[in-house]
Amino acid sequence: MGNLYLVRHGQASFGADDYDNLSELGMRQSVRLGEYFAKRGLKFDAVVMGSLRRHTQTWAGIEQGGAYEATPLVWPGLNEYESGAVIKAIHPFPLEKAETPEMYRAHFRLLRDGLRQWMNGVVSPAGMPSYPEFVNGVTSALDHVRSNFSGNVLMVSSGGPISTAIGHLLGTTPETTVELNFRIRNSSVTELAFTPKRHILVTYNTLPHLDDPEYASWVTYS
Repeated sequence: MGNLYLVRHGQASFGADDYDNLSELGMRQSVRLGEYFAKRGLKFDAVVMGSLRRHTQTWAGIEQGGAYEATPLVWPGLNEYESGAVIKAIHPFPLEKAETPEMYRAHFRLLRDGLRQWMNGVVSPAGMPSYPEFVNGVTSALDHVRSNFSGNVLMVSSGGPISTAIGHLLGTTPETTVELNFRIRNSSVTELAFTPKRHILVTYNTLPHLDDPEYASWVTYS
């Protein structure tokens, strides 16, 4: 039996012109996670990650903090959905830049609604795969791990793919999968045990590296 550690990227740059870039805190979260893994004596037989910049930067932080050396397998199926395209599919008018708490809430209300409609096949966001295709991109990565490894594997991805993986394993509805997605925290760890035949959920959305009170301000969601 092996162990798969699914890690969501560190805090990115929500509200900036380029979201796909870790903030300073996001990098510190990633380095801290690497330190935690190393302190536990955890070594990885393989590293798999999406191709987004925030995935690469998160792995770089983990690698630095844990003094790891590995060449990750890049798996584009672990990339996040395009939130802008999802919102535009149900709200074709440009949104103002979110600068107040209410504007942030409005943004996420639209995103939640758009995700539900995309997952239920109601809308087809421009430039994005169908939801079954998105699921296949995620589950193909899980299948690859089951078929090729038996030790500890690290997988760096985003909230959408990770919640989709868990939703697939547990058979949740699209609505429940969306709620899982919206609760996942930056640099969180979701652990799966796996055999050649299946994956088994062990933990979801944990932050063991940030448990100490001194790291309370490091807990973020976007």
